[in-house]
Amino acid sequence: MSRGVSLETKQRVKEAIDIVELIGRTIPLRRQGRLFVGLCPWHDDTHPSLQVNPERQSFKCWVCDIGGDVFTFVMKMEGVSFPEALRMLAEQAGIPLLPTGRGEQSPSEKPDLYKAMAWAESQYHRCLLESPEAEPARRYLADRGLLPETIRQFRLGFSPPGSAWILGRSGLGSPPAPILEKIGILVRPSFGPGWYDRFRGRLLFPIRDWQGRPIGFGGRVLPGVETPQPAKYINTPETPLFVKSRVLYGLDMAREGIRRTKHVLVMEGYTDCMMAHQMGFDHAVAVLGTALGEEHLRILKRWAERIILVLDGDEAGQRRASEVLSLFVSQNLDLRILTLPEGLDPCDFLLQKGADVFAQMLETEAVDALEHAYRTSTRGIDVRQDIQAANQALEYLLEIVARSPRLREDSPRQRLLREQLLLQRLAEHFRLPEQLVRDRLTEVRRTLRDRQERAAARRRAGATTPAEASPGRLDPLEREVLTLMIRFPHLVQRIQQEFPAEAIRHPWARQIYWTSSELAEAGQPPDFHRLLLEFDEPELQNLLVELDEEGLTKDIQDPLAFLEDLKRSYFRRTTQVQALVRSPAPGPEMTGPQDEQQWLRQLLERQRLRHGIASPTEGAKPSSETSECNGLPR
Repeated sequence: MSRGVSLETKQRVKEAIDIVELIGRTIPLRRQGRLFVGLCPWHDDTHPSLQVNPERQSFKCWVCDIGGDVFTFVMKMEGVSFPEALRMLAEQAGIPLLPTGRGEQSPSEKPDLYKAMAWAESQYHRCLLESPEAEPARRYLADRGLLPETIRQFRLGFSPPGSAWILGRSGLGSPPAPILEKIGILVRPSFGPGWYDRFRGRLLFPIRDWQGRPIGFGGRVLPGVETPQPAKYINTPETPLFVKSRVLYGLDMAREGIRRTKHVLVMEGYTDCMMAHQMGFDHAVAVLGTALGEEHLRILKRWAERIILVLDGDEAGQRRASEVLSLFVSQNLDLRILTLPEGLDPCDFLLQKGADVFAQMLETEAVDALEHAYRTSTRGIDVRQDIQAANQALEYLLEIVARSPRLREDSPRQRLLREQLLLQRLAEHFRLPEQLVRDRLTEVRRTLRDRQERAAARRRAGATTPAEASPGRLDPLEREVLTLMIRFPHLVQRIQQEFPAEAIRHPWARQIYWTSSELAEAGQPPDFHRLLLEFDEPELQNLLVELDEEGLTKDIQDPLAFLEDLKRSYFRRTTQVQALVRSPAPGPEMTGPQDEQQWLRQLLERQRLRHGIASPTEGAKPSSETSECNGLPR
């Protein structure tokens, strides 16, 4: 439930933020009837399954079972609590948050961390532009061909070699040392008091999130400048703001270019990305010293239809074959690879060859991941003559394909066709019958599955604690009652008379039931929008959206008649249970309510089997059929 701020303030914030605009900043949306739809960011979505309802100001993905309002979306996307999501949206809307005085929550520390990071970025940037100590950094950047406007655009910085230079910048508005330590700028020594600057003596590349907020730094050593750590690059450690595997350098500046071109270029270095932007390729980003991963692809697929990975022409760049092929197969996306010639990195290639040559290579020489992997695995091999080497290369490629999710007959036709074409190409490359390649893939998959099952059995044998059971689904009767309450809030007190609280057993359903009842008693209509404001928990907001959508699709013309049907169904169920309780069938000794409920469930199941009644699917979306075993009108 909401605490710390008034419902009026939450309402003002919610009314000031348009959910279509909010979600559209992250996920491309298109109108579909009364809704907007887009690819869901929380699963590998190939057909738009995220629905945004502008009238109800809600969203829902029926595949992930995730839904809610503007607050829920920010909580899920940013990984923050409700108070922080409220604070972020209030800041966007320019609405001050005034506490109610009842159980006020302590403020989140993240706004302070963002401010501290922005302060540090400005200090380092000014040092690079103005300080005599930063001359080696300015000289290095000039040698790399980066222009002053590019340096300012990306707000590069420099940390002088002194052990605690940043602490000496204290003054009005400067954050305290513990905050700078928390965001990874200061480090405590192993022995002795105080702190020292993590990035001392390094050129700094500020790393921002997709909204343009600085969240970390990448630091590079410079020729002629001594640093305590010999590593060429170091990054901010993981902090409350920074998780390396979920961040792409330059994404905040590339978003518009990606949306415009529907393509994204993925580089492997900071200067590569910066030079690409300088040369007019404003849809370029870079990974942070790691391989391109699934989290990166989930982020990029929100905006891009094609992802082009630009690899250095050196040996390390060539070794990416298995990684990118695995992503290509498992993620079902258009992933291309451009390998640069002559051992050049993208920055040097652009400087030496120019933007036009680079653009031409992107158009004509970027190959898909399968072709790239084939060329890499068979380099120096004559697949017609060297049978042993060719067989090893094929086995290597098939094992990568086998690790992707197994397709079934009911899988989307696009994915079935994709695998068929992939196997056809492998057969052509190795000059083998396609069926032979397909049969071998089946064998490799079986081997991998057996290996995984044995590993899982070993893990189960070594497990010490069972997994915590998740809350059960709502009973169909509970769903119908709550749907009616949400759809027709003026009938809440009437519904409460017909269905006492004992009829609602699920804890989430009870919270909605009691909150609706309390609001109705206070003379406040407990409609869908008001209930969303009452609950901060994502699970409850998701359930409310689900019930609201079900109520809209039912198109109930006569709610009182519908209520009477529900009442008769509830009576039939109660009578059935009472009859079973009075039956002479022997039962176990019962020592408490839990034993009694378990016995009743067993009796109901026995009765269901005796009459050949199909088991209901709990929690499923309502259909038009009638479920007599539950006594519920559909």
